[in-house]
Amino acid sequence: MKKIFSLFFAIFLIAGCSSDSEIVPIEPLADIYEAAYSEFQDRDYADAAEKFLQAETQYPTSEWAPDALIMAAYSQYLDDDFATAIMTTDRFMRFHPGNKDVAYVMYLRGMCYYRQVSDVRREPGMSVYALQQFQQLVDRFPNSPYTKNAKNKIIILKNYIAGKLMYSARNDMRKQNWTSAISSLQTIISDAQETAMTPEALYRLTEAYTAIGLPAQADGYGEMLKLNFPESKWTEKLDK
Repeated sequence: MKKIFSLFFAIFLIAGCSSDSEIVPIEPLADIYEAAYSEFQDRDYADAAEKFLQAETQYPTSEWAPDALIMAAYSQYLDDDFATAIMTTDRFMRFHPGNKDVAYVMYLRGMCYYRQVSDVRREPGMSVYALQQFQQLVDRFPNSPYTKNAKNKIIILKNYIAGKLMYSARNDMRKQNWTSAISSLQTIISDAQETAMTPEALYRLTEAYTAIGLPAQADGYGEMLKLNFPESKWTEKLDK
């Protein structure tokens, strides 16, 4: 009688728990992965990411765990869920800092920021984060297969940031806010001198320093423009 009572009591407890929260059994890792890849191939990236994360969460010590996080982050990236993808790459870097795929994860993280870069007239924000991430990749893994692409993105981002600074400088010059304009222009010269904005920045500096009555500084930037960009349209404007 005691055994029968114990059995019914156990059943009662299980029924009571299931009414409050669903008991999810641990699936075999191979089954979770198969389902995740199936969702991924069907381009159902949100569900694929969820299943890959399930694989990593339920089997965190498995040799497949790092790959599960990578696939989850990549699925989130393809789903344009960049903020979540960044968090997933953070988890990867926290638990697998020495993994062979760290370079790829850094590149993917950089691309998550890069895809969010907006109009040049707005705050650069994401472009700065993307630039930092790609630069870290280049510095840490100079021979990585992703480094060449990262370098190309760095050039694009530096031009973008320089364009944002130039946009601000032009506005400041129209308002005769010379101190702010000069600061933006000098940042272009120091931090983005290889960009397409450099000749204009040098020309605008000659204008700004002339406007505030410092002809020696204006002439100095004018000489820099002539020496480094003799064929530039901004050099031609200087001579007119």
